Amino acid sequence: MKILYLETSSKNCSVAVSDNEKLLCVCEEVSENYKQSESLHTYVEWALEGAGISLKDIQAVSLGKGPGSYTGLRIGAASAKGFCYGLKIPFIAINSLESMIEPFLGQNYEFIVPLIDARRMEVYTAVYDGSTGKEISVTEAKILDETSFEEFRDKKVVFVGDGAKKAKDILNLPNADFREDIYPSAQYLIKKTLEKIEKKEFENMAYFEPFYLKDFHGVKKKGS
Repeated sequence: MKILYLETSSKNCSVAVSDNEKLLCVCEEVSENYKQSESLHTYVEWALEGAGISLKDIQAVSLGKGPGSYTGLRIGAASAKGFCYGLKIPFIAINSLESMIEPFLGQNYEFIVPLIDARRMEVYTAVYDGSTGKEISVTEAKILDETSFEEFRDKKVVFVGDGAKKAKDILNLPNADFREDIYPSAQYLIKKTLEKIEKKEFENMAYFEPFYLKDFHGVKKKGS
């Protein structure tokens, strides 16, 4: 089964294609300017070309549903729905935090904690078992202070994501590892996507909304 994966919740605009569990191609770029609107469909074309298939060969689309950038999530969701509607194929959505833990499973960490940078000292986060990937605490928006995650003081834990930088500066966890260079990536949606396909856990395109976690706060323009 050939599947297209889209992950646009962060600064990493990421597209992948797999044949069942085999990754065929991934195209992605981290940009401070959030380039999803101008890059996403180009990356889809490149990923399909790299995989040696065409769009009509795709049999399902999987989306990293957030949390993360409001605008990025809107772009990703609209594109995923468009592909699924046009091709009449299933639509799957995966928590973007789950794609961040995949590279660290089985690496002798007791816990893996993704941290997606939100405003000020806030992060989007959850806690996962370092061996099984099982969710231990649910996704939430958390304001960091020096007492945050102190339950992991004597544990082997890794904090991953662009929120790890400000966490490292404030958390009093000398034994923890911090990897701020990690972003949600389409290539790590494969395992969870196949599990959902097996269970036929598909999204309703008409009613699906990305996992914003918080309401959008726009910037008001000053009156002239």
